[in-house]
Amino acid sequence: MPRDHRPFTPAEFEVLLALADGDKHGYAILKAVARGSDGVVLGPATLYTIIRRFLASGVIAESAQRPDPALDDQRRRYYRLTEAGRAAARAEAERLESVLSAARAKHLLRKTRRA
Repeated sequence: MPRDHRPFTPAEFEVLLALADGDKHGYAILKAVARGSDGVVLGPATLYTIIRRFLASGVIAESAQRPDPALDDQRRRYYRLTEAGRAAARAEAERLESVLSAARAKHLLRKTRRA
């Protein structure tokens, strides 16, 4: 794993979740986080700080894939999870699952959550 062993922040994990289903540019990441997160508010400065950190550590990479130029602004940069980034996201999800399991064992949460 290309990062240190500290857990991801909620904002970092939300960025990973946003990229887990495909390449996205910055604004699309912001929209995905706003739609999918439960209370995580991500501004552009925070997002691009996370992107710089993830690029430097190899968690994400700039994508060479581009949409049809008629549908896109060529100034946009697209990002994708690397294999190491996907492994790091999976490890964090498993860590969080373990934390929730411990909370359930202490009766802080119900055994299962119903939608």
